[in-house]
Amino acid sequence: MKHFMLKNNLLNPARHCVKVGKVLIGGNNPVVVQSMTNTDTADIEATIVQIKELSDSGSELVRVTVNNEAAAAAIGEISERLQADGYAVPIVGDFHFNGHKLLSKFPECARQLAKYRINPGNVGRGQKRDTQFQTMIELACKYDKPVRIGVNWGSLDQQILSQLLDQNARSSKPRELTEINKMAVIQSALSSAQLAQDIGLGKDKIIISCKMSHVNDLVSVYRELARQSSYALHLGLTEAGMGDKGIIASTAALAILLDEGIGDTIRISLTPEPGSSRTREVKVAQQILQSLNIRSFAPMVVACPGCGRTSSDYFQVLAQQIQQKMDASIKDWRVRYPGVEEMSVAVMGCVVNGPGESKHANIGISLPGNGEQPVAPVYEDGVKTVTLKGEHIAEEFIQLVEHYIEKTYSAKVST
Repeated sequence: MKHFMLKNNLLNPARHCVKVGKVLIGGNNPVVVQSMTNTDTADIEATIVQIKELSDSGSELVRVTVNNEAAAAAIGEISERLQADGYAVPIVGDFHFNGHKLLSKFPECARQLAKYRINPGNVGRGQKRDTQFQTMIELACKYDKPVRIGVNWGSLDQQILSQLLDQNARSSKPRELTEINKMAVIQSALSSAQLAQDIGLGKDKIIISCKMSHVNDLVSVYRELARQSSYALHLGLTEAGMGDKGIIASTAALAILLDEGIGDTIRISLTPEPGSSRTREVKVAQQILQSLNIRSFAPMVVACPGCGRTSSDYFQVLAQQIQQKMDASIKDWRVRYPGVEEMSVAVMGCVVNGPGESKHANIGISLPGNGEQPVAPVYEDGVKTVTLKGEHIAEEFIQLVEHYIEKTYSAKVST
């Protein structure tokens, strides 16, 4: 597993490592994937079910809303039942407005949560802000919990923004409002982190996020955060949206930053379609990291897009069948065949790129296109091993994939 760093270390100093439960964030550790429930946390059954779904799909941290006394009271039972069922995924509490009261009144909630998420813009106003923020940090110190200081430009600290706007109005070269907003987000995060340190929280207990809803703004803010500080950084495009729009926008922003070595943990904030699973955002996060060669989560299926040479959908069906087999088996395979998540499988539709792509994959098949001989050569680690023909090519190739996995990765268990 790789975690790329910026070539110029002066611009991206080594991040502090933060331990959340048994998960390590920052330092030279792999980028961590996280998600968030959208259940009413007070509904213990529904919340446990969704946490399990997210954990099973690969979410390494799961955040839950703690917005009232019923939610805070539920945390202890949620945590205990998950542990009894063999789920060790760290649970993060998301607090806004009344976190100081809830953490104080419900010590079991404060103890059982693996991390607290605090939004400086929603802690309080004026003098209350400092006292309420201090209460939450002191409780984090008391229970030895890390804290994510999560600034969101939709709920920005108005005091900091007003100060910057006043200064800008008096400047001989005033900046655009967008630039002032970005400055306010960064200043809010860094000043809050420093205040937390002054209260007694160590740098190795602090994670920062500065969520924006536009790609270019997010990229520029995180580049500046990486330049100015060494805190572990959580990445995410806030209010990314639904479906393709949310996936594309999140990918555009996070791919730039991750490829520069910026980001220690990520979440894809997709608006779920009605009735759809929350796990899609976890899969998107994994695919972004795997596409950048930062982490591997499951075998990759490489398939051509099709053209006039491939009027049959045979290769598309085969690619889909193999992907479904991978998805259904990967949880078991990770245990039985260490390293299988790094494997690549090629399913190609004609002779143009078929043999070449198949040779580059761990195992690949080049299916015949229009007018080609009805045979399908199979390559393993660059060498042609067999040529399939007849009506059962798909079934035979899937068997070859399974045999390759057992032959190649079971050997790693015994060595």
